[in-house]
Amino acid sequence: MAGIKSFKKSFGKKPEGERLERIEKSSNSTNGKFQNVQPTAVSPDDVSMITVLKDFMTRPKSVRPSAELPNVKTDLSQISSDKPVIVWFGHSSYFIDFNGYRILVDPVFSGNASPVKFFGKSFRGADKYEVDDFPEIDLLILTHDHYDHLDYPSIMKLKSKVKKIVTSLGVGAHLEYWGLEKMGITELDWWEDKRINEKLKITAAPARHFSGRGTTRFATLWSSFILEFSAYKIYIGGDSGYSQQFKEIGRRFGPFDLAFMECGQYNENWPEIHMFPEQAVTAAKDLNAKIAIPVHWGKFTLSIHSWNEPVKRFVASAKKSGQQYVVPKIGEPYKLGEDFNQETWWNFEEKY
Repeated sequence: MAGIKSFKKSFGKKPEGERLERIEKSSNSTNGKFQNVQPTAVSPDDVSMITVLKDFMTRPKSVRPSAELPNVKTDLSQISSDKPVIVWFGHSSYFIDFNGYRILVDPVFSGNASPVKFFGKSFRGADKYEVDDFPEIDLLILTHDHYDHLDYPSIMKLKSKVKKIVTSLGVGAHLEYWGLEKMGITELDWWEDKRINEKLKITAAPARHFSGRGTTRFATLWSSFILEFSAYKIYIGGDSGYSQQFKEIGRRFGPFDLAFMECGQYNENWPEIHMFPEQAVTAAKDLNAKIAIPVHWGKFTLSIHSWNEPVKRFVASAKKSGQQYVVPKIGEPYKLGEDFNQETWWNFEEKY
């Protein structure tokens, strides 16, 4: 019975009251539903659900790695540097430590990218970190409310460790429903900003995507975020299809010292809501990013491409265009601005 109750609660809650009033006043919503800056289809009109299901049923074994992914177990409480240190945990979960200020983005550590155990199971090697491995988190950033970014079990376990939360407008309805209202939840509409402290400001920016848990879509916003430290600018990409908004963000805030670029779970059946790897490189160039880290791959199978196709295509395109990049192993620290021993760790013999 407790499991059923938890399952139902994981769907969250729709915005209402003052939060809904704020959404309805937003220039990015129509009749209480958020819209992308440019027309965007979740899937093209000529793609049927039967086609999507058929593609998933016939996808190759290579959608999952045949061996454990190379990984590093880092003591996150012992990171200390006067430069931002990045630790990626696969998919879109990553940790930023700058002078002891700790930021966690889209944590998913329950082992699944969905509320059910039979879909979206994490890869071996990408499941080495749990909530217990984390020190206190000064700032939790949640880009949007999809299950592979907003993970109910992980959020519930993190409750006692998180000091502040910044998320997209409307997502706070889920968080308050789950009992996180005392943690200082800030919800931002696109182009709104929040001064976190004297050294950090965060701004929400457009992304080309959608939102929804269960059957409800577009009730909450989806965003990218800009972190402005005293000496560094970091772009938090979230989920997004390619659009001219990357150039606009680059014009307003660039250049960026580092940009986390969505790169994975793409498909011709939904070409406007996720970027293909080559588009992710183009977007990094649009942002004027000095270093790009491809994320949204390497942990879950949510599409039909090979598990390491995103990074192979991204690296090939980045080399061709002159875009600098870093692809750390799961859990491997990367100190921004320092030389990095880049290994092609994603290339190993597949045995199926």
